[in-house]
Amino acid sequence: MSIRVLKNRTFARWAKDEQVTDADLCQAAHEIENGLVEARLGGFLLKKRVARANGGKSGGFRTIVAHRQGSRLFFIFGFAKSDQANITKDEKKGLIKIGDEYMALNDKKLADLIKDKKILEVNCNG
Repeated sequence: MSIRVLKNRTFARWAKDEQVTDADLCQAAHEIENGLVEARLGGFLLKKRVARANGGKSGGFRTIVAHRQGSRLFFIFGFAKSDQANITKDEKKGLIKIGDEYMALNDKKLADLIKDKKILEVNCNG
C-alpha cells in the first residue's frame, strides 16, 4: 500500500483497549483506498467499520478517519456500535476540524509529530 496510515494517541489507546490490531487497521485502510466506506462525513472525514476479533463488522467497531486518496489516512476516533449508535453533530464538527488539521500538515511537521510520538505510524507493508 502506498499511502501513509497513521493514528493519533487517543485512537491508539482506544484500539489497544478494544484489541483492534494494526493488521485490522491496515485491512480497513486498504478497503478505504479501494472506495469501500460506510459514510462520507464531509471534508476529509469518512466512517469505516472494523470487525471485532472473532466477529463481524456489523456488530463491531466504527472508526472515523481523515483520508486523502493516495496520500495519507489518519485514524482519529473509534467506538463500538454497542456503546453508541453514531457520532453527534458536535463530535462531527470537531472531528472534521481535526481531520482538516491533520491533512494540512506538511511532511516536516508530520515527521516531528511522529518523532515526538504524538502521531503513530501504522506499518502496513509487512
